[in-house]
Amino acid sequence: MNAQIQQLYHIAQKPTRRIIGLMSGTSLDGLDVALCRISGAGPTTQVILERFSTVPYDEELKADIRTIFAKTEIEFEHLCLLNPYIGRLHGQMILDCLRNWAIEPEAVDIVASHGQTVYHAPKSQHQRDKFPNATLQIGDGDHVAAITGVITVSDFRQKHVAHGGEGAPLAVYGDYFMFSKKDENRLLLNMGGIANFTYLPADEDAGSVFTTDTGPGNTILDAYARKLLNKPYDEDGKLAAQGKVNPILLNALKTNPFFDAPFPKTTGPEVFNMAYVEEAQNRSRTTDLSDADLMVTLVQFSAETIVDAIRRVMHSSETYSVYMSGGGMHNPVLTASLKQLLPNCTFSITDELGISGDAKEAVLFAVLANESLAGGNTSFGNRQGVPSVTMGKVSFPR
Repeated sequence: MNAQIQQLYHIAQKPTRRIIGLMSGTSLDGLDVALCRISGAGPTTQVILERFSTVPYDEELKADIRTIFAKTEIEFEHLCLLNPYIGRLHGQMILDCLRNWAIEPEAVDIVASHGQTVYHAPKSQHQRDKFPNATLQIGDGDHVAAITGVITVSDFRQKHVAHGGEGAPLAVYGDYFMFSKKDENRLLLNMGGIANFTYLPADEDAGSVFTTDTGPGNTILDAYARKLLNKPYDEDGKLAAQGKVNPILLNALKTNPFFDAPFPKTTGPEVFNMAYVEEAQNRSRTTDLSDADLMVTLVQFSAETIVDAIRRVMHSSETYSVYMSGGGMHNPVLTASLKQLLPNCTFSITDELGISGDAKEAVLFAVLANESLAGGNTSFGNRQGVPSVTMGKVSFPR
């Protein structure tokens, strides 16, 4: 047997595995690096988050990625160059984190690398009958493995697409394993660039669990913060807090067939971006709004589309607990609006469940890698958008 396959078999048999989960989302803030100690698999999964860091992307890297990110016309050479470059860069970022944590790479069993999404194209978006759902992440796992010397599991989304899913959101699998609780209806709300939530019913039935995108989270807010404030985001919602929601623009923004599509569904910055807002402003004749009024209206757009989606799964006779994660949980204007619109829900952050809300997405990919090695026996009913599959490709260091 190949020695590296034998090593992989040994790791799968261990009672506890040390796995680094990586996540870089559509916000392009940086690379989330979560060192996890994971035991069990499936519903018996237990996760301890040992260390967590976000390694910021510098402005040059952000600019490089934006030349191909969510664009229909690009320079293919640049895409080709960025694929190995980002893989190697992520590998070096892992080594830097381990050095800062005083942990040797040999103490890590597996790296779970999400990669960097550069384009997401579900059938509902591309509307081409002969083509399937599609999504593309770059930062090849072979390069991560070669740089770190650690077996790497990557490219998780392709198996989901191959079995009829849209490649996102994948949180359903990890959220169910980590956060389901009998007799409590839970909604795990992640507010990254795109917002999504996982519904975890109180009966813990895996066949009823799903995750869906709801629309924009921070992607449009951050784009306008860069334009209006020359900052990566509206810190503490300070600009939005000075404004007044414009209902005419808000209604125009909410006029999109995505919001009426059945669950589960996905979207991305390919749809919800500055051009989308500008078109809505032109259509609604609201191009003369103040910066503050525009920003708070965009916050309300995110809040109301999140709430509209959540209400579709709620029953008036039951109670629900919402656990927030992602950058949006730090925006007090956004969270205040959510709480006002959903007065019958209790709101917390996933930190109260033992996983940092900032680290949650990276931890989820560590859990998916753990399932690839030691799990794979949980049935989600093979429903549309939630295939019961083992995700990820294995890259050996040599």
